[in-house]
Amino acid sequence: MIESLLDSLTAVINEMSPYLLLGFLFAGLLHVYVPHIFYKKYLSGENMSSVFWAALFGVPLPLCSCGAIPTAMSLRREGASRSATISFLTATPQTGVDSILATYSVFGLMFAIIRPVAALVTALLSGFIAVLAFGRKRSTDDNATPQTADACPADYAVDNYYDEHNKTWKDVFRYGYVDMLQDIGSHLLLGLILSAIITVAVPDTFLLMFRDHPMLEMLVVLMVAAPMYVCATGSIPVAAALMIKGLSPGAALVLLMAGPATNMASILVIRKVLGTKSMLINLLGIIIGSIIFGIAVNMMFDSTIVEQMPVTHFCCEVETPWWQWTFSAVFLVLLANALIRKYFVDNKKDKTMGKSVTYKIKGMSCNHCKNNVETNVKKINGVDDASVSLEKGELTVTGNVDADEVKKVIDSLGYEFGGTVQ
Repeated sequence: MIESLLDSLTAVINEMSPYLLLGFLFAGLLHVYVPHIFYKKYLSGENMSSVFWAALFGVPLPLCSCGAIPTAMSLRREGASRSATISFLTATPQTGVDSILATYSVFGLMFAIIRPVAALVTALLSGFIAVLAFGRKRSTDDNATPQTADACPADYAVDNYYDEHNKTWKDVFRYGYVDMLQDIGSHLLLGLILSAIITVAVPDTFLLMFRDHPMLEMLVVLMVAAPMYVCATGSIPVAAALMIKGLSPGAALVLLMAGPATNMASILVIRKVLGTKSMLINLLGIIIGSIIFGIAVNMMFDSTIVEQMPVTHFCCEVETPWWQWTFSAVFLVLLANALIRKYFVDNKKDKTMGKSVTYKIKGMSCNHCKNNVETNVKKINGVDDASVSLEKGELTVTGNVDADEVKKVIDSLGYEFGGTVQ
């Protein structure tokens, strides 16, 4: 059992690591190089326009559910609305340019067309539910404080320190492979272990017990596929093998949609970063959308269609290539580095580097200003912590940092740096 679990965990990491590393790289690139105004213009609203652009942006990206996590979290931090983030998280993992081509080669043209269409529609569905859940609250808040935009000079400049300063690949790699891994690394590791356990505990033959009951079959596939990791391209051989054994085309599509769209790792991270309600909306959109498209595919295809598809000639047993082992080694080293820094090095810093300096900052008027200043100042090398007192108009910085660096960040955000408080 232990050996099987380790083999499964190794296989999952080998399959995931290239996509995870690509996802964290996307996160760093988005954070450092994409102007913040892009997110404000297209993805910041709790409305269907932002939902649509997020879904359209996500469909062609070659990222699995875990690869989409850091990218989506980066979008959220850069100003994307919760609805747009949920839409992106729903659409992106289900398909990509690579998986569309692979789907065509194994299942034929019809599945290759249906798959991205299904990803787009389910993302719009999840986003619509999110707009209903969060849009009214956003509108109420905006109506209650119409003067916020004028009173908050940095309202449209969150995290713009990297937009105007330090545009280097070093910042891309640090944000993607250190900061982001520190934020979600422990949850990701737990999800990997749980996914491996589920993979070992649930045999493939279990799904075939329900092939005479299409709706029940799809529900069982959902229950098994949703928490278990499988990427958009990696799900193809699994669905192909099960289809050859008798799995219905609709249930195979459910696996191709729900399997890549979510897993235990993504569920835990979404809940941590966006909250329980967002996590449930994401799952609800995937469940409803995959069932609807599964039923539609079963109505379109009869049982003989499988014999006419390229899937019947497919062989899925391949040896793990050396480059996957290389990506896995790199990922595990980066993960270990991030977790060691988070739980040991940074904690030690907090105990040994307790020097604090307080600065006077003018122009801060709301919690948005407070979060904006704290978030950006904490990114300065040497800063262990930063806290703002709106009542006093003061910023307290803990760590070893030059006052000129703090002033540079404060000025870039649109506030007035008043010097050290005596």
